[in-house]
Amino acid sequence: MVATGNRHKVEEIRAMLADLPITVRSLAEFPGAPDVVEDGATYRENALKKAWSAAKFTGKPALADDTGLEVDALGGQPGLYAARFAGEGCTFQDNILKLLRLLEGVPSERRGARFVCVIALVSPEGREQVADGELRGRITESQSGSGGFGYDPVFYVPEAGKTLAELTADEKNRVSHRRRALDRARTIILAN
Repeated sequence: MVATGNRHKVEEIRAMLADLPITVRSLAEFPGAPDVVEDGATYRENALKKAWSAAKFTGKPALADDTGLEVDALGGQPGLYAARFAGEGCTFQDNILKLLRLLEGVPSERRGARFVCVIALVSPEGREQVADGELRGRITESQSGSGGFGYDPVFYVPEAGKTLAELTADEKNRVSHRRRALDRARTIILAN
């Protein structure tokens, strides 16, 4: 069970784990699941907090991720606050526009960035394990592409020669930070 209300994450995780003999369910399939305040000091703390909450509530093994975007020229911001960078209740577009405003005039060579993803797996019996992954790239000066979600239209992946939003879902799922973390978590998932 994937402990998130973000349908985009559930779709990506479901596609990336499609070859495993498991059923990937969304937390949305369990009405009344408690909201989890992501107030941890690290991605790991937030991912574990979400996975623990979901495993306790559903009685099923839970997988949760916490993902952030760290931009070199901004000293690692937005980091843990990537989803709410432009404030509570903001949209993906609000976050992108704030990021581009803050990077106005910053040359390409100083726009390095990385996506960080930490995956936590928690069993109802209390066994917890964590895996992580990252994707390095740079922030573009304008948006390009219509795929993906979040910061994908401004995150350029040098090895692909495109932004994440310009990649097909399959292409993105082969190179993303979430894929890299899930690849490390596969044996853990199969053991649960």
